[in-house]
Amino acid sequence: MKMLTCKDASRLVSEAQERRLGFRERWGLRLHLWICDNCRRFERQIRLLRRALRTLARRAETDTQGPDLSPAAQDRIRKAVAERDGHSH
Repeated sequence: MKMLTCKDASRLVSEAQERRLGFRERWGLRLHLWICDNCRRFERQIRLLRRALRTLARRAETDTQGPDLSPAAQDRIRKAVAERDGHSH
């Protein structure tokens, strides 16, 4: 088996986020990551980013109400929007 270059390894690390790597790809990548500190660091960073994005997406899905505002602040915003749109309440 031919040793992967760092360029090949970084491509496989990225592709592994989207698809299951084949047997040879997985083993080639594992071997490369075993000996290459920089690519191992890159792989950890990609995993961290992916987890952070998943967490952010989950929060965005559950946070449909926006920031917690006092009733008075919500009322001021409603009035300002109504005035801007030409509606008065």
